[in-house]
Amino acid sequence: MSSDDPKPGLGLALMPIALTFVVLGIQLFVFDTFTPHVPLVLGIAITALMGRYIGLTWKDMEEGMLQVVSLGLPAVGILMLVGMITGVWIASGTVPTLIFYGLELLDPTIFLAAATLLCAVVSVSLGTSWGTVGTVGLALMGIGAGFGLPAHWTAAAVVSGAFFGDKLSPLSDTTNLAPAVTGVYLFSHIRNLLPTTLPAMVIALVLYGIAGFWLIDDQAASFERIAAINEGLSSSFTLSWWTVLPVILVIAMAVKRLPALPVLFTGVLLGGLTAVIFQGASVQNLFAFAFSGYEISTGVSEIDNLLNRGGIQSMTWVITLLLIALSFGGILERTGCMKALIEALVTRAQSFPRLQTSAIGSSMATNLIAGDPYLAITLTGRMFGPAYRGKGYSMLNLSRATEEGGTLISPLIPWNAGGAVVITSLGLTVSGADMTDLLYIPLAFACWLSPLIGIFYAYAGWFSPRACEDEQQEWIENDEDIMDMDQFHKDVQRTRNSMYRMN
Repeated sequence: MSSDDPKPGLGLALMPIALTFVVLGIQLFVFDTFTPHVPLVLGIAITALMGRYIGLTWKDMEEGMLQVVSLGLPAVGILMLVGMITGVWIASGTVPTLIFYGLELLDPTIFLAAATLLCAVVSVSLGTSWGTVGTVGLALMGIGAGFGLPAHWTAAAVVSGAFFGDKLSPLSDTTNLAPAVTGVYLFSHIRNLLPTTLPAMVIALVLYGIAGFWLIDDQAASFERIAAINEGLSSSFTLSWWTVLPVILVIAMAVKRLPALPVLFTGVLLGGLTAVIFQGASVQNLFAFAFSGYEISTGVSEIDNLLNRGGIQSMTWVITLLLIALSFGGILERTGCMKALIEALVTRAQSFPRLQTSAIGSSMATNLIAGDPYLAITLTGRMFGPAYRGKGYSMLNLSRATEEGGTLISPLIPWNAGGAVVITSLGLTVSGADMTDLLYIPLAFACWLSPLIGIFYAYAGWFSPRACEDEQQEWIENDEDIMDMDQFHKDVQRTRNSMYRMN
């Protein structure tokens, strides 16, 4: 959006956002249906009407939507590969083997903490929280079911570990996007994430450890249930450590820092080869598993509910939601609605703690409104950069703020791309009036504790570096926009006073 384009005021900018949330609320609380697709489409239409009112053409707004959608196409590729790898790894016996040995080896009382750590390690290695959730996370859901744990507790542990790892992985797209937008070095950005991310993870592990002792009793960890699941798995699949080979090789390739898309596709091929050798699957079967998912009937409800899933088709709900959410975010950005909202936050940020809190809040709000973590990181990084430079604070503070509110909050918003992946991949039930599985949101401790710790640091003055001379020199050499904060606040106050006199 250029400086010559018409811009809505804050009230007008908030109108399409507020109306879209009203429609979402009606869909969720009145109709008892969790399908945010149509409300978001209506939100696009409402925003387009507002855009026409302020003088934009449909072509202008369409270009804005297509530009943001194009940024999300790699995520669509990952989603399709996650669907394929889920179906094929179930058919290959990889997921069933992980469930079988997990039930055999893991202590139920430490399962939640162990699941969090496992997902963190895999996610750091793969560089994708979505891939971790759809593969190892799915197996952990089966183990949790065998131990009699509520699905939302297991899902929370998976989400905490997967998105913790995604945030710290140098292979992660969001971890690369945040420093790219803010102009800082990747590994400096990762080091600056540790002071908030590690304490959040430690607290989460303690809480999951306590929860494990509280949730598990003799009845919950029923040996009869575990025996029935393992008997059903062993009678339906050939289980051995060889069938876990696709997981090991994929992690090994990821450790070598190969790109996520080729690594995941190789995982599909390895899973297909394993299915042919160990499970006797045909090539025709593999195509069906990769497209429409795996189907089985063992007579054990826990196994059937867990393993009847996967395939590209299983991801169409998420992919269509992602494309619609990206379009909504694109038109909000093109019409200036997001810019007006973020500028209002910057206006109130007269001190560094307020500025840091506003940046985290802005990233969260964009995630909530636009439903996309990439847009949340990009918009916040672009809009807040001049204010950080104007106050003389290192851009490392901003890059961390964008990830706190972008990467980590994404899975906690059901209509966000991250939340939709979690719900679909883990088989969470969100239909009618039953929203019990959404309790994973407050229980994903590592995700929401990290932003709170970051805000605390800002007010305490801890881990909030000022810009060094070299960084300030880089701003000058790169002709970066440096906001005169004192003059900015004077201009805002002058505008308010003139409006007050007019009224």
